[in-house]
Amino acid sequence: MKLFGAMEVKDNELFIGGVSSTDLINKFGSPLYVMDEKLLIDTCKNYYKNFKCLENNNRVAYAGKAFLTKEMCRLIDEQGLYLDVVSGGELYTAYKAGFPLEKIYFHGNNKSVNEVELGVKLGVGVFVVDNLDEMKRLNEISKRYNKRQNIYLRLTPGIEAHTHQYIKTGQIDSKFGFAPVGEIIMNAVKLAIDCENLNLTGLHCHIGSQIFEIQPYEDAVEVMLGFIKSIKEETGHIIPELDLGGGFGIHYTDDDKPKETKDYCSAILNKVDEVCEKLNIQRPILTIEPGRSIVGNAGVTLYTIGAIKEIEGVRTYVSVDGGMTDNIRPALYGAKYDMTIANKINNKCNERVAIAGKCCESG
Repeated sequence: MKLFGAMEVKDNELFIGGVSSTDLINKFGSPLYVMDEKLLIDTCKNYYKNFKCLENNNRVAYAGKAFLTKEMCRLIDEQGLYLDVVSGGELYTAYKAGFPLEKIYFHGNNKSVNEVELGVKLGVGVFVVDNLDEMKRLNEISKRYNKRQNIYLRLTPGIEAHTHQYIKTGQIDSKFGFAPVGEIIMNAVKLAIDCENLNLTGLHCHIGSQIFEIQPYEDAVEVMLGFIKSIKEETGHIIPELDLGGGFGIHYTDDDKPKETKDYCSAILNKVDEVCEKLNIQRPILTIEPGRSIVGNAGVTLYTIGAIKEIEGVRTYVSVDGGMTDNIRPALYGAKYDMTIANKINNKCNERVAIAGKCCESG
């Protein structure tokens, strides 16, 4: 098991931030998510610095879907980050935490009427509009509240990053966004411009998650800036902001080979400068949306082993007090994790077993 941040081994036990795993379980019980605050802060600072937020007015928006509590909202606000939410629940969490609502991007392919109204009423900074139904609904609700709501249009750039099929989102056949088929995108742009209570300020894309390659992000830059140029030429409307999503890969096992934060950031920034010069367009304000790459390696889940069941000649099951409810990724798409016995971390295990949870599922 690879140790990150404040993790260390002392007296044959995993310590996190100077506290033993046993003490954590004794105090808080299990299953228990443990977050390394210093590593979280350091990662936020790295993104903010490497994406040139101070120099170029760029933005890093933490993708709340990765892990969102009121304390997490306060932490990312202190680091100057924006926030990406995908539900009314996440929005309400941010609101209760006192997060600046004008620094929130509200995503989602099927926002309910109540969610749209809540976002408008609270003063969400940007709605990332996914479809025409949402656009019309948002325009009507904004009118009711006498507001002109800033929006981005989510586009599918037609890029398939090398990742699991369930977390690809940039391809043309996707439930997310406006597809580059026929006049779909340009018609959506024209409707957005015509909506009196909407202000089209940006475009958005997201090509997938757990991506280790640089090239797909550079391809997305080229495609999205091409859309910005085409929109200006056909409608005269200037798009001043561009959100390129997230999905930067992290280490789960030794098979994963993620890049450094600065590698992703510098590749995107350099490609934007190159393409803007080639297309003779002004560089937009840029946003990226890292989620798991901020919290993933800062988090440890602690379980307590309960029943051990041996089926002779078949398998041994070791049951823990968690399940798919707190870690659905292995069952959903075969995700792999490193694990260890936290209070016997140096002991060698000579037997192959199956780790099982409590849920009435066999995933």
